Amino acid sequence: MTISKKAMKLISTVFFGTLVISICFAILYPVLTLLPMAFTDLRELGRPNSIWLPSVFGVNSFEFVFRSVMRGDATIMLKSLAYAASICFIQVFMSAMAGYALARVNFTGRNLIFFLVIFTFLVPRQSLLITQYLNFKHFDVFGLFHLILGHDIDLINKPVTLYLLAIFGFSVNQSLFVFIFRQFFLGMPKELEEASLIDGAGFYRTYFKIMFPNALPTILTVGILSFVWAYGDIYYTNYFNTDGPYFGVIIDKTFKDANNWYINNQARQWFDTATTNNLAFEALKQSSILTFLVPLLIIYFFVQRKIIENLDRAGIVG
Repeated sequence: MTISKKAMKLISTVFFGTLVISICFAILYPVLTLLPMAFTDLRELGRPNSIWLPSVFGVNSFEFVFRSVMRGDATIMLKSLAYAASICFIQVFMSAMAGYALARVNFTGRNLIFFLVIFTFLVPRQSLLITQYLNFKHFDVFGLFHLILGHDIDLINKPVTLYLLAIFGFSVNQSLFVFIFRQFFLGMPKELEEASLIDGAGFYRTYFKIMFPNALPTILTVGILSFVWAYGDIYYTNYFNTDGPYFGVIIDKTFKDANNWYINNQARQWFDTATTNNLAFEALKQSSILTFLVPLLIIYFFVQRKIIENLDRAGIVG
């Protein structure tokens, strides 16, 4: 009986160990193939000895990213980061206020508004695209612009459109951020607000001096999610400001399948290679993706400990 139990324990250990290793390999496989391809000289791509390790190390694919994708302008990444940071700030500020109002302020229709927030998150954003596009194409506020200027305003392909989406709660997954803040403020003790009111603080001072600072774990979590999603967004940026300097949109446009021949031809001319195979297109795309991910990896490296600490605190408080 003892031998049977040990055998079953050994079999279960081997089974779950194999399962975990298989899942890890499935997750890491794209990364394991991405790095050798990106750091292999374009002339050596496709050789059997260049699958897992570069046979000839080269960074000409990253040079191509700088010259073609970034058009020789390194500030494109800085502009994308600045855009993501500004959207992140707006989303955190607006979502926190909305979440606090839905959690702590009793007003008529509060449950209905919260239902609409959840409904907005569940509805595919593609279904709202036509309405949003037409509203920004013929932008007006209660007819005031048409009354004063004699015509409405076209906000399509202007960066202000993306900021208006964030201000009014329709930016990338913003309804989710409102829900997260609401759930956090629901869990905060009412005694904090009561003590603040006794000390003479009004509604807004209580929020900005006490409630909002105490939401630091949620602010950091929402801020990181907002920044990452805004930096990598190619949906709203592509439709509402298609000519903007957004790195993700530029990569998406550059490496469409229709550009395969053009990209390979550019690589042949710039790096004086007689031929380039189909793997060159993929290698250049992977190098662009790696370049795109560098700022996110740097940010994660510096804030990972703070994120874990705040999540732990949030769990203890909750």
